[in-house]
Amino acid sequence: MNDPMLMLTGILAVITRTLHRPAGTTTGIGGNGGATRDRGAVSIEQVLWYAAAAISVAVVATIIWSQIRTTASTPVQAPSAP
Repeated sequence: MNDPMLMLTGILAVITRTLHRPAGTTTGIGGNGGATRDRGAVSIEQVLWYAAAAISVAVVATIIWSQIRTTASTPVQAPSAP
């Protein structure tokens, strides 16, 4: 993974999929025969928590990736024969 934006895009896709997943079906007494239930509105607090989590994961991943690239770019010294 060379692009930190790829990770951010993936996290946002997972969050979007989680928020838009249909709830279970109602088939009990008074149910409407299998229609999905309304999960209600998503509060701004939930959106901000998900955004903060996604941003923090992206920042940590970027820091770790930059450390890996820095370590990988240092030259390796060949061992010398005695």
